[in-house]
Amino acid sequence: MLRSLFIQNYALIDRLDIDFENGFSVITGETGAGKSIILGAIGLLLGQRADVKAIRNGATKCVIEAHFDVAPYQLQTLFDENEWEYEDECIIRRELSATGKSRAFVNDSPASLAQIKELGELLVDVHSQHQNLLLSNEGFQIKALDVIVHNEQLLSEYRSLYNDWKQAKQQLALLVEEADKNRADEDYYRYQVEQLENAHLVDGEQEELEEESEILNHAEEIKAQLYKVEQITMSDDACLLYGLKECVNAMQALNNVYPDSSELSDRLESCYIELKDIAEEVASKNERIEFNPNRLEKVTDRLNLIYSLQQKYRVNSIAELLALQEEFATKLSAISSSDETIQQLQKHVGNLFAEVIAKADNISKQRKSASEVIEKQMCEQLTLLGMPNVQFRVDFAKRKEPNLLGMDSVNFLFSANKNAPLQTISSVASGGEIARVMLTIKALIAKEVKLPTIIFDEIDTGVSGEIADRMATIMLEMGEANRQVISITHLPQIASKGKVHYKVFKQDNETETISNIRRLTDEERINEVAQMLSGATLTEAALHNAKALLNYK
Repeated sequence: MLRSLFIQNYALIDRLDIDFENGFSVITGETGAGKSIILGAIGLLLGQRADVKAIRNGATKCVIEAHFDVAPYQLQTLFDENEWEYEDECIIRRELSATGKSRAFVNDSPASLAQIKELGELLVDVHSQHQNLLLSNEGFQIKALDVIVHNEQLLSEYRSLYNDWKQAKQQLALLVEEADKNRADEDYYRYQVEQLENAHLVDGEQEELEEESEILNHAEEIKAQLYKVEQITMSDDACLLYGLKECVNAMQALNNVYPDSSELSDRLESCYIELKDIAEEVASKNERIEFNPNRLEKVTDRLNLIYSLQQKYRVNSIAELLALQEEFATKLSAISSSDETIQQLQKHVGNLFAEVIAKADNISKQRKSASEVIEKQMCEQLTLLGMPNVQFRVDFAKRKEPNLLGMDSVNFLFSANKNAPLQTISSVASGGEIARVMLTIKALIAKEVKLPTIIFDEIDTGVSGEIADRMATIMLEMGEANRQVISITHLPQIASKGKVHYKVFKQDNETETISNIRRLTDEERINEVAQMLSGATLTEAALHNAKALLNYK
C-alpha cells in the first residue's frame, strides 16, 4: 500500500512530501485547491503519458516518487521477470524534463511505461468520477463479475484455447487465400514446368555445347593446322621424327668412347618418344575433326533454346533454370496437396472451436451460478444506501461468436423504484444512484482481491446526508481488511469517518500560487468538517455538529 508520496515541480506543486497510513483516509479541500493535481501525479506513477506542460513554470524537471509496502502481495515473480531488485518496500519514481524526456524507475532500476502500468494496476485502483460511466461498459461488467466469481484459472485456460483457435483460424484463412491464388496460377506453373522439362536440361551441358560449337565453326582452320603439324613431324624422311631418331642413334654410337653421350642420348630418346606421341595424337585429332553442317545446326539450335530460356527467365545458367523448374514443380505440388492440408486444418480449427465453446460454457455456468449471490448482495447493500425498492439483475445473453471474455453478453439491469421495469443502469440511474451502485460493486470486488490501495475521487457525487454517511461506512469497512482506502470528498459525513484526514490547500505569494497537502490535527479536523457543514462562515452550531460527526468514528 501507499506509504509516502513526494512531488516536486509538478503543476502548482513546488514541493510536496506526505506520508499515508492504512485503513480509511480522507482528503478534502476547496474546489481548485489541487486535489486533481495530486491525482494526476499519481497517475503518472501508474504509467499514464506525461505532458511537459505539467512541469511547474520555471522548472527544468519534475519528480514524482511513491513508496509502497508490497510485502503481503506476492510480487517477487513480477520483479524477477522485469529484473528489478525486490524489497518489501517498493519505490516507483517518474521524472519528466522540460525537453520532453520522460524516465521511470522501480527501485532505482529503469522501467518502461508498460512495466510501471502493469505494476501500478496491482498496487492502486484510482476511481475517478468519469469511471462511473464504466457501469454501462459490458467489458467492465464482465470483468467485475469474473473477479467476484474467482474464475481466474478457468479464464486463463479459456484464453489460451481462444488464442490458439484464433491463430489457427487466421492461418486457415491465409491458406485458403493462397490456395485460391495458386489455383489461378496453376496453368501458368504447369506450362513453365512442361516447357523446362521438355528442354531436358542437364547441368554443365551449355559449356560443352559452346565448346563444340566453337570447334565446328572453325573445323577447316583447325584441320589445316593439325595437318600441317602432322606433315612436319612424321610424313617423310625429312620429318622431325626421322631427324630426331637419327640424332638418338648417333649419340648412342658414342656411348663406348664418349661417356657424356649416354645422358644426352637418353634425353634425346625422351624427346623422340614425346614428339612421336604428340604426332600420333595430332594425327588422331585431325582424323576426327570434320566439318559437319548438320551437327553444327543441331548444336546451334540447342544453344539457342538454352539462351532463349535463360533470357525468358532472366537467369544466366542451366543450374538456375533447373532451380526454377524445381520451384515451379514444388508450387504445383503444393496446389495439388493444398486441399488436403486445408481439410486437415479445417478439422483442427473445428476441434479447437468445440473446445473453446465447451470451456466458455463452463465459464458461463460459473458466472450464472454466482450472479444470484451477487444480485442479492447488491440489493442488500443498495437498500442500506437509501434504495429500499431497488432491483438489480445480471442479464445474460449468448454471443454469436466467442470473444476473449467468452460467449456471454452481460448487462447489469437496474431499477430504483418499486414495480418499475429493469433497464440498463446508464439509461435509468441518476448520478447519485450510479455512484452508489459503483461503490457497492467496488466493495464486492475489494473483498475478493488483494488490491492494496483504492482511491475514490468524489464517488459521493449526487448524494448527501444519511446516504453519504452510509457510503462512508462502506469505505471504512473496505479499509479494515489490511487495505488502504483514500476518499477525496466534499461531504462532511464522509470526511468525518476517516481514520486520517488530509487537506489540500493553495497558498499565494507575490509571484505564484502553490498547492500543498498536510495531515490535519484533531482540532484542525473539527474546524475543517465544520467549515464543510457551514460554508464560508464558521458557526458554533457547525463546530458542535462537526464534533458530533467525528465522535461517530
